[in-house]
Amino acid sequence: MSTETIILIGVSIYLLAMILIGIAASRRVESQDDFIVAGRKLPLWLCAPTLIATWFGGGTMLGAAGTGYEGGILASIAVPFGTALVLILMGFFFVRTLRRLKILTIGDFFEMRFGQVAATVAVLALLLAIIGWIGGTLVGFGYILQTLTGLPMEVGILVGAAIVIGYTAIGGMWAVALTDFVQVGIILIGLIILLIVVLLNVGGWSAIAPQLAEHTFRLIPLENSPVAWLNYLRLWIIFGIADLTSQSLNQRIFAAKSDQTAQNSLYVAGAGYLILGLIPVFLGIIATVLMPGLDDPESVIPRMAIEYLHPIAIAIFVGAILAAIMSSADSALLAAASLVSVNIAPLLKHDLTPEQKFSVTRITIPVCGFLAVYVALEVQSVLDIMLDANSFLLVGVVGPYIAGVWWKKANRTGALSAMVGGFLVWALSGYFFPELVGDVIGFGASLLTIFIVSMLTQRADPPMPLVDEHGKPISLKNRFGTLPLFGSPKPE
Repeated sequence: MSTETIILIGVSIYLLAMILIGIAASRRVESQDDFIVAGRKLPLWLCAPTLIATWFGGGTMLGAAGTGYEGGILASIAVPFGTALVLILMGFFFVRTLRRLKILTIGDFFEMRFGQVAATVAVLALLLAIIGWIGGTLVGFGYILQTLTGLPMEVGILVGAAIVIGYTAIGGMWAVALTDFVQVGIILIGLIILLIVVLLNVGGWSAIAPQLAEHTFRLIPLENSPVAWLNYLRLWIIFGIADLTSQSLNQRIFAAKSDQTAQNSLYVAGAGYLILGLIPVFLGIIATVLMPGLDDPESVIPRMAIEYLHPIAIAIFVGAILAAIMSSADSALLAAASLVSVNIAPLLKHDLTPEQKFSVTRITIPVCGFLAVYVALEVQSVLDIMLDANSFLLVGVVGPYIAGVWWKKANRTGALSAMVGGFLVWALSGYFFPELVGDVIGFGASLLTIFIVSMLTQRADPPMPLVDEHGKPISLKNRFGTLPLFGSPKPE
């Protein structure tokens, strides 16, 4: 039996298992809340793995190995360091406030705090980013199958999309969380197997280390210039700050069974993601010695698998890569569908019943999936798509979001001005100063704009408070993520 046949059999078994898990999870789904936020019942053992799996996608598995190959640790700041950072920041600064709101989407937050127009703009920016993100993950899926089995990339993209759309539409958040739990285990096993086998074959780390470039493990820029430091800052914040507004991330916060579970899931996921995410980076670094001169650095992981693993182990490892990719795609699809059904559909039909909203959520999943397939087929790159997608969030949504949570004086006029100002500065800086990182400059302009405009318009446009589902202002005390890691928290 050929290696390609073994891989295809293994992949088929894995994909069938995901569908079966989705079908089993569908039994838990009886309402819109069950579908979008798992009835707000996710325990720590499900919530933390689904957070890790959501971010550990094609960008980490393939992209981080590629950046490790090209530039060592410094080039890998965005993934995994920036992504781990956003999980920790969310756990410490945002989770307890968001949990008190009892909302379903980030669009709900913007509507409550800044009004319908701001919410619509934020949701549209989020949807653009999500579609781009899903497209990037599907490219990774197609690339892996093409590299290891010879199937055309387009076939892999379509197969991956069909499976992810299928089990997500069937089981919602329960299906996503349960498949993510399985997928994290497969990812961990696959990466550890590959790392150990590679090191054993080359004589251990001691045989690799002396041959590495001088600045492989450097964490700060070599060049001390404003442009270099702006690009370095972007690596930290393009995921580390921009993803604060990710619907996928916030949806898991809303789905956790308690504030303590949500907070601790974020801390566990941040640490777990960083540890797990460094393995592809180190594999990329090792490949600079074993496979110098690669034209496509993102091919490091599949090339190593082919070179060093037994066909059966390759099949397991391919499952790990596909698990990483699908765990991000399913979360993003559910996030997009949630935003459409909760925040966009009511604009088109005001008297939607809960059952109709539920139907819209399920119908939207394949629609968003098809749009992502189009993006994947048109722009066949993994990490670049994801970085560009997050720029929309960084310049237009993140500034008002942070201010809305932490500054009482932030108002609707300030938020809308910040959104317009951030996008405008991003576009203009990209046109006139292409050597600069326009999205970082746009983010700074957004923060400055919401502060200045809100201060100037306090009387004309009084700020709207953060309220719960009953319209009552929430408590703004004890908002930091300082709940105990173990045991029960003290009553407030």
